[in-house]
Amino acid sequence: QVQLVESGGGLVQTGGSLRLSCAAPKAFAINSMRWHRQAPENQRELVATITRSGETAYIDSVKGRFTISRDNAKNTVYLQMNSLKPEDTAVYYCSVNLYGSVKDYWGQGTQVTVSS
Repeated sequence: QVQLVESGGGLVQTGGSLRLSCAAPKAFAINSMRWHRQAPENQRELVATITRSGETAYIDSVKGRFTISRDNAKNTVYLQMNSLKPEDTAVYYCSVNLYGSVKDYWGQGTQVTVSS
């Protein structure tokens, strides 16, 4: 079982920054890593993706403000969030999949709250 451990959420004012981390066990060969978010009464949405080779993709609303990165040696993915807005308030989840598998494994979620 791949258990992911998230950290880094919290309360920040508009314009502030936070950095989220998500660590997977080192024993697993991780392929793509992703960050998602879900605001109250909204559907969960994919925020950013990074492949093992470092290719990234973002939803339009966070381009230029969020940066996804990973440390393959630590099996850890990060989400640097700058210029935060109240509409970024949500529970943020990481997910990973393994080489040769279509199954996604999910973190427990971390709350990000941006006050106006």
